Amino acid sequence: MSPMRNSLKTLFCSAAVAATALSPTLAMADGEVNIYSYRQAELMKPLLDAFTAETGIKANVLFAKKGLGQRIKAEGVNSPADVLLTVDIGRLDAAKALGITQPVSSDKISANVPAQFRDPEGHWFGLTTRARIIYASKERVAQDSITYEELADSKWKGKLCTRSGQHVYSIGLIASIVTHAGEAGAQKWLEGVKANLARKPSGNDRAQVKGIYSGECDIALGNTYYMGKMETNTKDPEQKEWAKSVKLLFPNVADRGTHVNLSGMVMAKNAPNAANAKKLMEFLSSDNAQQLYGSANYEYPVKPGVAADARTSSWGVLKADTLPLADIAKNRKTASELVDKVGLDDGPAS
Repeated sequence: MSPMRNSLKTLFCSAAVAATALSPTLAMADGEVNIYSYRQAELMKPLLDAFTAETGIKANVLFAKKGLGQRIKAEGVNSPADVLLTVDIGRLDAAKALGITQPVSSDKISANVPAQFRDPEGHWFGLTTRARIIYASKERVAQDSITYEELADSKWKGKLCTRSGQHVYSIGLIASIVTHAGEAGAQKWLEGVKANLARKPSGNDRAQVKGIYSGECDIALGNTYYMGKMETNTKDPEQKEWAKSVKLLFPNVADRGTHVNLSGMVMAKNAPNAANAKKLMEFLSSDNAQQLYGSANYEYPVKPGVAADARTSSWGVLKADTLPLADIAKNRKTASELVDKVGLDDGPAS
């Protein structure tokens, strides 16, 4: 082992110990796998404990909020990273574009994960999905169905809230509109959405629900899993009240289905424990892991036949758009350009 990789490995393992205390079986582990993760260690702990119990492989986690892809690239052949865990198709595709991934061929993954949630060249695959839905006021919105196209209808003028159009979650949805309606159609839609804004796009998805609770807007775009986080928030209990004020509408259930995005993973290009990394990937696509992973963050398993947990299921039936996420990735640049072209983030009065 080179001095650089050895020092990186020491740093990695120290961070892993600080990040999560794994099960006692690690003392007898048969090898290891090193995980760079944008998902917090406590979220991954039940999954990794189960993986170690099943395989005897020690799982080390290095968590960071940003910069892990660039770190792997900078570390180059000396990187201790075996896999990268992240969220959103944009970030998965960006990892591939950085040149830090390698293709993985696995009959188990191909059988467990539908093709729409896998890179055609095998560089990434999804673990869970989250739906980009509409939060709607229980008091002020009578209807129980909606389409994305309807968000541009003038009946919602001054009633719509959303986070920045340049946020990766927004870009994913807009890119799906580009894929379905073409660039001109997506631009016209964005212009209508902008005209209906109640305020300048800002805040995270929870802030949009707060806006409905306060009466600032009647409907808002957001991801499903935020509802679970608000409904169970004991640290900030006022968020439970925000959540009670809204209902979830799943757009386009009568036609193409609701836009979904991913949490997913890639294998690092220079993975020192590639065989163990592949075992982890296959494990995370299995029934038990899919159920654990989905429940941990109120997301939907990607494997057909594995049910979402009771809370997530209570929000309604998800009919997911079958559009391949790789197609959405191709239109992200166009989506970003359209956001700027129409001035969406400047707000309704601009």
